[in-house]
Amino acid sequence: MRTSRTTYLALAVGLGIVALSACGSSEEGASGDSRTVTLVSHDSWAVSKNVLKGFEKKSGYRVKVLEDGDAGQAVNKAILSKGNPQGDVFFGVDNTLLSRALDNGVFAPYRAKGLERVPSAYQLDVAKHRVTPVDTGDICVNYDKKYFAEHKLTPPSSFADLAKPAYKNLLVTENAATSSPGLGFLLGSAARYGDDGWQGYWKKLVANGVKVVDGWDQAYNDEFSGSAGGKKAGGDRPLVVSYASSPPAEAIYAEPQPKTSPVGVATGTCFRQVEFAGLLDGAGNEKGGRALLDFLISKEFQQDMPLNMFVDPVAEDATAPADYRKYAVRVDDPATLSPRVIADHRDDWVKSWTSLVRK
Repeated sequence: MRTSRTTYLALAVGLGIVALSACGSSEEGASGDSRTVTLVSHDSWAVSKNVLKGFEKKSGYRVKVLEDGDAGQAVNKAILSKGNPQGDVFFGVDNTLLSRALDNGVFAPYRAKGLERVPSAYQLDVAKHRVTPVDTGDICVNYDKKYFAEHKLTPPSSFADLAKPAYKNLLVTENAATSSPGLGFLLGSAARYGDDGWQGYWKKLVANGVKVVDGWDQAYNDEFSGSAGGKKAGGDRPLVVSYASSPPAEAIYAEPQPKTSPVGVATGTCFRQVEFAGLLDGAGNEKGGRALLDFLISKEFQQDMPLNMFVDPVAEDATAPADYRKYAVRVDDPATLSPRVIADHRDDWVKSWTSLVRK
């Protein structure tokens, strides 16, 4: 779902959260170490130490994590290594890239235990169960509350607002060809304006001074004036494409902790993401991989997840921690597109977007 959220995870260390990484592959499992199960993921997977140790003690498996870049990069590597995967389970493919992974035969079918606790709306491969939904969230434009208060300017609330003269040279977004949130924002505009209208909308954004950078970390932690990182870096863009979960992250790890987050969300600009994990075809430790998938939708992991990766649980019996809920922004009507529509148009849309924006 995410590109790197290095700042969020660094701040999380104080809560005993670990971002696990490892080099190598699942060769241990393939060579007979059936007690090791390898998770391949983007570089933002994290879990509390006690929760991970609980799974390892109960299951008897040692979890090894192989980080493989941002979400798009990790999916591409999984496709290139299909049939001879780097690990046993892949985590981090979302609905924007799901069809690419499924069409390339990356995953083997497995119906995870406890899947009945996950609403059908999140189960986008229900006929074959090649992937298991793990988390959900929304890509949205965030705004710097202080900037808009000082300039006596109402923050934007919709896609249309972003193209208005009042917000000229204020927005920074990520490259849709290289970044998961950048792609999600493009898909959100396509859902809002249709196949015939989104290009005209982006022409307006370009004319209104939208800035495009390679990835989320640069956009949020360097360019955005409302984040802790952006303040230190001298960021001067008070609007950024990020997540509806950015406000909790900025508030929870601030010292002292504020009553309200310094970051707001333009809820009319959101695109809903669902993130999945799957058993890799050709996994060296299939049994361990299945156990790990069961763990990822367990109540323990689901409730631990929000303060680690700043995403929402998909299991109906899981409740996000109180601090997360205190600052979370609810998005009632996010833009969505079916996996089939994304599959049919994604590559053409990205190509057209690149010609419009990355001149």
